[in-house]
Amino acid sequence: MQKDRKLIIYDIVLLVGSLYFALLLRFDFKIPDEYMGFLKLSLIPVIAITLIFNKFFKLYNSIWKYASIEELMSIIYSISLSNVVFVIYSHFVNFRFLENRYYRFPFSVHIIFWILSVITLGGTRFLIRIVDQSKGEKEVRKRCKKLLIIGAGDASSILIKEIKRHNNLNYDIVGLIDDDVSKKGKFISGIEVLGGRDDIVDICKRKEVEEIIIAIPSVDIDAKRNIINICKKTDCKLKTLPGIYEIVDGRVNISKLRDVNIEDLLGREEVKLNNSNINKYIRDKVILVTGGGGSIGSELCRQISKFNPRKLLILDIYENNVYSVQMELNYNHPELNKEVIIASIRDINRMRSIFSQYKPDVVFHAAAHKHVPLMELNPEEAIKNNIIGTYNVLKCCNEFNVKKFVQISTDKAVNPTNIMGATKRFCEIMVQAFDQISSTEYVAVRFGNVLGSNGSVIPLFKKQISHGGPVTVTHPEINRFFMTIPEAAQLVIQAGAIAHGGEIFVLDMGKPVKIVDLARDLITLSGYKPDVDIKIEYTGLRPGEKLYEEPLMNEIALTATEHNKIFVEKSDNVDIKFVEQSIAQFERAVVGSREDIFKLMEEKVPTYRRKKNEEESA
Repeated sequence: MQKDRKLIIYDIVLLVGSLYFALLLRFDFKIPDEYMGFLKLSLIPVIAITLIFNKFFKLYNSIWKYASIEELMSIIYSISLSNVVFVIYSHFVNFRFLENRYYRFPFSVHIIFWILSVITLGGTRFLIRIVDQSKGEKEVRKRCKKLLIIGAGDASSILIKEIKRHNNLNYDIVGLIDDDVSKKGKFISGIEVLGGRDDIVDICKRKEVEEIIIAIPSVDIDAKRNIINICKKTDCKLKTLPGIYEIVDGRVNISKLRDVNIEDLLGREEVKLNNSNINKYIRDKVILVTGGGGSIGSELCRQISKFNPRKLLILDIYENNVYSVQMELNYNHPELNKEVIIASIRDINRMRSIFSQYKPDVVFHAAAHKHVPLMELNPEEAIKNNIIGTYNVLKCCNEFNVKKFVQISTDKAVNPTNIMGATKRFCEIMVQAFDQISSTEYVAVRFGNVLGSNGSVIPLFKKQISHGGPVTVTHPEINRFFMTIPEAAQLVIQAGAIAHGGEIFVLDMGKPVKIVDLARDLITLSGYKPDVDIKIEYTGLRPGEKLYEEPLMNEIALTATEHNKIFVEKSDNVDIKFVEQSIAQFERAVVGSREDIFKLMEEKVPTYRRKKNEEESA
């Protein structure tokens, strides 16, 4: 109400000023006295007429903060009708003035008055909108996160426009970073390029940056890792656009943004596959993936789907995970002929029934218990699933003339110190034994830890960070080899393509990474300071856990393959009778004492050394 009164006062002042200025313009700033007298007589009628029409067109009821073209048209209608009435008043209701003469305003005065009234009354209201918006923008900017974008190319240009279009993102872009010195001081969509990567830390301090987006999808792995390491020195939350090869549709937009993660920091390179070799053994074939609902199994299903198998069989005992994989494949590959099978590899009769019905050409065996401490406490379950279950699948492959069998193994099978690793090593032994007596090509693929897989440290660390810590690490020196889930699955499929039977393929895992460094990086990437906001606690090595994992067996030299990330370990000659006798012994042992299980495992896997003292290292 207070604002409405002020607006009426402003309108009165502006109307008087507009009419007076219209006369000044018409008479070259020398208004005759008689017109000045007529002006005085006309002021009250002009004000009254205009205010009445303003009220009629609700010019005192509008919220001018949101004024638009409709409000502008209301002003024009009101001023126009007011002037029509004023013209009638001026021409037909004359006033006797000096010397019995009649005076009225020239028509040109009415035109000038109309123009000035529209400009002043309309301008006042839109000035209110501008001022209110400016105040609002300042308030919004106070609430917005200050954002620094790294990259001053096409991707960042699109990103800036997207951010400006989506006000709900609450970003205030403070500047751009680019190593091209010729771009420094230039502007993209009104945002200045402030400097190069060496200026990031200083700019973040000066501009009080809260979040950084890396918008250079074409950058190579090493350069991106270097930029992320620089950004880690700030207290900013990091986000990134995926690499060009990750952006399937080639379009850059807000929906592609994601948090910078450990995979970015480790900088694993994109795997280059030989698609022609893979096509030969997957395209138009029936492919069975056991453990298809797990981390590796589900990714194998995703990758295999790209090569148009005749049918994809996804086998798992746990229906919830495999259902999620089914729904995902339904959405991403609606054309894929697939079937989900709920079954246990421990059940030999069920396995025979499945192999008899579907007659798979290729089997990827990813079903296994893999959690080291839990298997150490439940060794009989590790034997039942990892050894006896795998034996059942191997046997079915031989009986039903499967073309190729690919066993998923682990670096924990190398000189194992835990029951899980020992069971996986025995699986490798069985693979090589079956290969010698069967037309099926049996191979094993050995690799290290997979980032983000079920039961791995990354999901655990993320959960601990979300709860405010502490983040628990078993030992300050413990390290592991890591690769990404897609990389592991792609290399497993590639290894299957180059296999002839009997090989143990070893994947290039790169350099080992300290687990405590992973913890610190993840805390930093989550926007916290390690040991300040989130504490790191050491809990001691768990039963069966090594301090260092070994990628090779007895340091035997590996043979290179046609793929630069896949190597072959020297094969062992294993008698199938040894395997069959061992299976019979394992079946008896799982119903006996756990101590007997450990002793039997040491007998069957000569490289297995049970680790009883958690202070021991490998």
